[in-house]
Amino acid sequence: MGWGLKQFFWAFLVAVVLFFNGLSYSEKAPAYTFVKEATSAPLVSFYDYIIIGGGTCGCPLAATLSQGARVLVLERGGSPYKNPDQININNFVNTLSDTSPTSFSQPFISRDGVLNTRARVLGGGSVLNAGFYTRASSKYIRDAGWNQTLARESYQWVEKLMTFEPAMLQWQSAVRNGLLEVGVLPYHGFTFDHLYGTKVGGTIFDKEGHRHTAADLFQYAHPRRVSVYLHATVKKITFKYNRETKRPQANGVIFKDEFGIKHRAYLSKKPMNEIILSAGAIGSPQLLMLSGIGPAHHLEAHGIKVVLDAPLVGQGMADNPMNVLVVPSPAPVEVSLIQTVGITRSGSFIETASGLSFGHSWAEKLQGIFELVSNQSGQTSKFSPEAMQSFADTIRSFANPTLKGGVILEKIMGPLSTGHLELITTSPDDNPSVTFNYFKEPEDLRMCVEGMRTIIEVINSKAFSKFRYPSMPVQALIELMINLPVNLRPKHLSAAISLEQYCIDTVMTIWHYHGGCQVGKVVDHDYKVIGVDALRVIDGSTFYRSPGTNPQATVMMLGRYMGKKILNRRFLHLRK
Repeated sequence: MGWGLKQFFWAFLVAVVLFFNGLSYSEKAPAYTFVKEATSAPLVSFYDYIIIGGGTCGCPLAATLSQGARVLVLERGGSPYKNPDQININNFVNTLSDTSPTSFSQPFISRDGVLNTRARVLGGGSVLNAGFYTRASSKYIRDAGWNQTLARESYQWVEKLMTFEPAMLQWQSAVRNGLLEVGVLPYHGFTFDHLYGTKVGGTIFDKEGHRHTAADLFQYAHPRRVSVYLHATVKKITFKYNRETKRPQANGVIFKDEFGIKHRAYLSKKPMNEIILSAGAIGSPQLLMLSGIGPAHHLEAHGIKVVLDAPLVGQGMADNPMNVLVVPSPAPVEVSLIQTVGITRSGSFIETASGLSFGHSWAEKLQGIFELVSNQSGQTSKFSPEAMQSFADTIRSFANPTLKGGVILEKIMGPLSTGHLELITTSPDDNPSVTFNYFKEPEDLRMCVEGMRTIIEVINSKAFSKFRYPSMPVQALIELMINLPVNLRPKHLSAAISLEQYCIDTVMTIWHYHGGCQVGKVVDHDYKVIGVDALRVIDGSTFYRSPGTNPQATVMMLGRYMGKKILNRRFLHLRK
């Protein structure tokens, strides 16, 4: 497969799902004096807390800890504020396709043949996502063992700085009304809460279209107690032997700057000091392994000295599967991100997005694919002439400021299906091998099928009729999706008539992967790595399932939540 086609795969994936729409940052973006390039870092330094990863969780965690301790944040990516146009809605496809060492996203392909990406930028996934903000359910919070009062206060701490009520325009309103028409009830209006029925969620885009990210939460930080280094790639965590506990104790990290120069940061000799991994569901288990914590046989095979045999590191990896239908529209559509959501009792979540800024070069590539699909091997097209024309018009419209159409998608709850992560190389710059095992559990497949049925009903609803071609049946949309290269998995003819096979063949990621360092298996309920001192993992890698319809709110909440808990215990210890 040529790289040009691979680039097209990425562009198509992004274009279809619209999950990485990025409106420009405010011209009044924070000017943090404590955020610097790693090249300016001292060769040796000492801190109370060292946080690996300045992402969705690491930023609120560091901002909170800085209120009572000296904190170092090591982020392997750059700043989202340096070039606001780079994540403007008009350039997001190019940003996602950018594979340069300093790009905001790092693509990878799971062993399942699904195209994916990891964030590498201060603010993490909140810099790249569709901006949807919604809390976890009360049950999720109870099951996680979190204090509900502190969790609510931590959500509110995030929301004061980051969240807004979106303006509901025509496309989002039509899907909302369609969900209500087909029975996804009741209607809750605008709310951050996770409730069965249909609702409008929050957004991290303000009324001027500026994206607010987890990096903005550094406005809460104590500027003289926090240091953030960009393009700082951690090679490994270092350990010493604790004679009192007779266990390994984390005492520092080795990181390199963009020129490859090594720096060392150590914990100062005070009680309660810790290293905290917040590198995400891919980065945290990977760095534990690179540091010698993981399955001993796997580490030894890579020549890594075993600090602790921890066979469950990298296990329990999961990614919520997503399936979509692209809907060309005869009526003009606005550019909208994820705002409406239908939370069904069958276990699937229905969301939508419309419009898209799309460059002419990508339009040409999509046009070529469309022509290939429409006339494979000289066979008669499956579509009516009118449907063919409308699809062709839609593809050609990609060269205009916005895509004339949108997508309706479903994500399943959970999921139950899990996989694993393994090292391929010992370089922290390289992606590990990840297997998610989409639809391994039959219940996941059942939820997908029910979700697709709901999407079909919404498209056929009276409320949505303005945005669909009457002569274009849903079956035509299904057949188009089957023929487009949305992933690298094999395709089957039965996918056109079987929603089960359709789910399997056209599965994509919704970028909500989690697991690899799960609570009770790799870390305890205080997120301390089991069997090791002075080391925690606080991020989505600790989750057993994805919270709510989008995890970013809960990941940010967790950073604030655990920062408060750690500081409170630190203050109590110092008073003794």
